[in-house]
Amino acid sequence: MCLNTFRLPAILLALLISVPALAEDDKTAAICAEAEDRYVDMFGHPSSEEEGVRIVKMYKYKFCPGDLKVPVGTTVRWVNVDKRTSHTVLLKETDTPESDRLFPEDEFEFTFLVAGPQNYLCGPHWETQEMIGMVTVTP
Repeated sequence: MCLNTFRLPAILLALLISVPALAEDDKTAAICAEAEDRYVDMFGHPSSEEEGVRIVKMYKYKFCPGDLKVPVGTTVRWVNVDKRTSHTVLLKETDTPESDRLFPEDEFEFTFLVAGPQNYLCGPHWETQEMIGMVTVTP
């Protein structure tokens, strides 16, 4: 009986800790759904229908998806689907210079030729908005 007394608070504590994370995940999912809708409005088809590339949408200070897993040789295209904000792409583990400012409907592409995790960020917004992403490149 003494064990059950201590279990309940631990379970409640675990739930309380996970609720903010779930709420943030739901918020990000909603933003990314809006980003996809904007992409369709701009280009007339879902981002998944782009042949030969994987699309990452930039919207409301998020990369959608924020984490992407691709095989070596994959080209990723970042597309700004915001209405007024510009973004950049800075690939931290490569010698590639930061992209120019990408205004709405602008895009930047990079082909990943080296396996491993590749962090990237939006130069103007990574510190203030935590606009950071990850591409995991598999052999």
